[in-house]
Amino acid sequence: MELFKVPPRWLFLKVETDEGLCGWGEPIVEGRADTVRAAVEELSEYLIGKDPLRIEDHWQVMYRSGFYRGGPILTSAISGIEQALWDIKGKYYGAPVYELLGGRARDKIRVYSWIGGDRPRDVAEAAKEQIAAGFTAVKMNATEEMHYIDSFDKVQVVVERVAAVREVGGSAFGIGIDFHGRVTKAMAKILAKELEPFHPMFIEEPVLPENNEALREIANVTTIPIATGERMYTRWDFKHLLAGGCVDIIQPDVSHAGGILEVRKIAAMAEAYDVALAPHCPLGPIALAACLQVDACSPNAVIQEQSLGIHYNCGNDLLDYLKDPSVFQYENGFAAIPQGSGLGIEVDEEKVRAAARIGHNWKNPVWRREDGTVAEW
Repeated sequence: MELFKVPPRWLFLKVETDEGLCGWGEPIVEGRADTVRAAVEELSEYLIGKDPLRIEDHWQVMYRSGFYRGGPILTSAISGIEQALWDIKGKYYGAPVYELLGGRARDKIRVYSWIGGDRPRDVAEAAKEQIAAGFTAVKMNATEEMHYIDSFDKVQVVVERVAAVREVGGSAFGIGIDFHGRVTKAMAKILAKELEPFHPMFIEEPVLPENNEALREIANVTTIPIATGERMYTRWDFKHLLAGGCVDIIQPDVSHAGGILEVRKIAAMAEAYDVALAPHCPLGPIALAACLQVDACSPNAVIQEQSLGIHYNCGNDLLDYLKDPSVFQYENGFAAIPQGSGLGIEVDEEKVRAAARIGHNWKNPVWRREDGTVAEW
């Protein structure tokens, strides 16, 4: 098991077998790459010498045998390992991963592109560029820092931005609005009500996941679909969210929530609650390939996040580490499901090794409000 910390902010894992097959995974917590690396290395002590095809059993051991469970670091380490094992298993049987999970339920999945950056700006022009590139949906951050109770001026600025994108895109254009946990319950209720006339595709993480009980109040004041889940881990986190009945779209991250099969299990749980799936993925090509395998066999998957051109990707971008970048070619706002065995991509190992010699030390910024208190990024 070999790890590569590569720009812009990713961690790749290569798992080799003594029969010559190898698989790739993406175990990463953005800004905590070295911590996750250490967790993968600890878990490797158990895995070396084991049969790589026994994925479910290995998952159970990695998750349960350490007594302390869950959380972003451990579950992301497990996720990347699990992706690599599925890549190996698919190559062993000469089939895409989705074929081993029940087969395709679709031929393609709608994708969206990011606009506006961390501090949203120039969103109308950015939306025009994405429309010209063939996208039919975008996502943008709603706001910068907000206090527990903040001025209506900030709300009005958000409304103006969304109105500008709606005017550019027209009525059929998809607009996802990411609150990013920057907004408290009180301000989220105001924003949701004010944004309703612009018919967003969804509002994302209107409150922090530790405050998910507040989703009930937000759902009571708006008809906009509510999405959340990128900072939730395994089916045990999601069962409480789904039982609460206040979410319309779940967004588990295949590199954080437990891996391919775990996200497929979460998707099946959501389907039983009439809830859609839109996997979170502002990450690298291995994570996206893993997401597309889940999308392929999940009937309730509606749209897929992808990171091409995202503001985090400085110096290196989504396609840079692939031998055949056309595997992620987008057409009319959709991505085709990869047909190759395993994850369906071929990693350019030479480029990965060269980039790993450069590495990265990406950290998200620390924001403070005008009064000096720490703000959510």
